[in-house]
Amino acid sequence: MRKVVFPMLVLLGQIGLAQNNPFHTLNFPSQSPQVIEMQKLGVTEIEINYHSPALNERDVWNDPNVIPQNGEPIAWRAGANMNTTISFSTDVMINDQPLSAGKYGFHVIPKGDTYTLLFAHNNNQWGSYYLDVENDVSLSIAIEAESCPKTEQLDYEFLNRTENSVVVGLEWGEQRLPFTVSVDLNTTVVESFRNELRGLNTYRWEAWNDAANWCLQHNTNLEEALEWADRSINGGFHGFAANKNLSNLQTKARLLQKLDKTDALKETVADALSMDAPAYDLNGFSIFLLRNGLYNEALSMTDHALELHPNTWFLQLNAAIAQYFAKKKSRKTTTLLENALANAPEGFKPRVKEISEEIENGTFTLGQG
Repeated sequence: MRKVVFPMLVLLGQIGLAQNNPFHTLNFPSQSPQVIEMQKLGVTEIEINYHSPALNERDVWNDPNVIPQNGEPIAWRAGANMNTTISFSTDVMINDQPLSAGKYGFHVIPKGDTYTLLFAHNNNQWGSYYLDVENDVSLSIAIEAESCPKTEQLDYEFLNRTENSVVVGLEWGEQRLPFTVSVDLNTTVVESFRNELRGLNTYRWEAWNDAANWCLQHNTNLEEALEWADRSINGGFHGFAANKNLSNLQTKARLLQKLDKTDALKETVADALSMDAPAYDLNGFSIFLLRNGLYNEALSMTDHALELHPNTWFLQLNAAIAQYFAKKKSRKTTTLLENALANAPEGFKPRVKEISEEIENGTFTLGQG
């Protein structure tokens, strides 16, 4: 009896040594370590979770034991171990095809020179063994591979990022499988703002102002942005967290100008003219007034600004420009330009000299905005 039992015990012991022990949680190295890649596209978070095998001198793209071909017998898990997953925090487009926000299992079926990429809502599988291509897949797209610098370990890269798109590339060996993820930037950002402004940010005037400013800069959602600017100025219930300042008044003025609400713009400008503020804010608002042809208002603001911040060169320069357009060239204009030149940092002196010469020649102009 001992001759039978002993070899069986040895065999069971060898099996136990070859597997992870269920009775402890020691962290062992993996031949295909887990990798998590994350990229933010606008406000959309993209996360890829995969296990990265190595080439080990194999011709992986042509070895059906590594990458099954034609989906026979199964699709490829696009990595090792568990199926690769890719998640999107907002709705996206994949190669111009819509895909809802969520987490997807990512699988690949090679077919000659074409590769079909599968995004499966059933995302918690060991490999691709039980993937139901007919029922588990939310989106499939066909792409062609391209060459890339050789990489020993399978890797995912984010390439050619723009404001609203990025190329995701599965790279292994000298081949890349690319697909483009794009978002409706304005829609996703505005929806994110609406959600975030209902949380802790609702008590921050800066949050309301910055959200309104983003919409202004991207020429989107302007009417609601104006409401956000007013919320920054006037606060919430019973005026809670109100903070009227030149920063949010300027945002409001710019929105009113963009929306062609002339009477409301005049009221906002009048509200801002005598307000005490940091030199930087006074500078920004006075430039806005000058570029929109409100020269007398700019003159009033710069005069007030220099009472608060005397010898500030950029305010002296703005005052000279306002004086020039509102009153034409005068001795006061010349004095202000001389003072601005004397007080300007060395790096800005050449431009102040150019403006002085242009005003002297009557050729100085301002852009709009």
